[in-house]
Amino acid sequence: MKTALTIAGSDPTGGAGLQADLKVFSRIGVYGLSVAAALTAQNTRGVDSIMKIDAHFIEAQLTSLLNDMRPNALKTGMIHNKETVSVIARIIRGFDLENLVIDPVTVSSSGKSLLEEDALDLLKNELFPLARVITPNIYEASALSGINVEDERGMEEAAVILQKTGPEAVIITGGHLEKETLDIIYYSGKFYRLGSRKVPGDYHGTGCCFSAAIAAYLAMDLPLITAAERAKAFIDKAIINARSMGKGMKLLDV
Repeated sequence: MKTALTIAGSDPTGGAGLQADLKVFSRIGVYGLSVAAALTAQNTRGVDSIMKIDAHFIEAQLTSLLNDMRPNALKTGMIHNKETVSVIARIIRGFDLENLVIDPVTVSSSGKSLLEEDALDLLKNELFPLARVITPNIYEASALSGINVEDERGMEEAAVILQKTGPEAVIITGGHLEKETLDIIYYSGKFYRLGSRKVPGDYHGTGCCFSAAIAAYLAMDLPLITAAERAKAFIDKAIINARSMGKGMKLLDV
């Protein structure tokens, strides 16, 4: 059975973070492995507090796991600080891990900062060159590329800039665009578009689940574009069938 590893923060609602990633892996049909990179106190209305996990313990988790099991793909989500970024990059290089998907989480859906400011450049310089694909949304793409991404043209410009930092492919997710859901892929010098009807409402964990789905499909040896297409279809269905479980954002059906 194929395996996929998530290195991410914990979310008590199960709607995002490593809990959601594990559900996505299982739903798609790969065995999920996980390493906690941070702990959060949050609910469907927002993130109330974040607790760092010591980088040495993150390294211990990864080393123990990888000395026993080798994932076919992996993804990173919320990794919060530069010490964690450095540890993860060193472990990925040391174990020569493949099919890395980076969801460069910087801000929660409710506006809470999830990545310390001094870690942003380190994320680009140390982790992006190791990635098969990165999946920023338009806000994250703006912060990472240095340009203001507001429309399709901006998404394309940011994708080209970010691809130069080292990932094989860049997927900028446009669920935050006003009128449509459009993801733009920049891969091998070409643009690909994944569009769908925008479903009204606020949804928790869409970025986490999308990147986890890509990792799962890459673990199953699908070509990158095919993996992205299937992940898009997976998330679209999860949004359509989302449930109002709390007092805030809906939780995806994963």
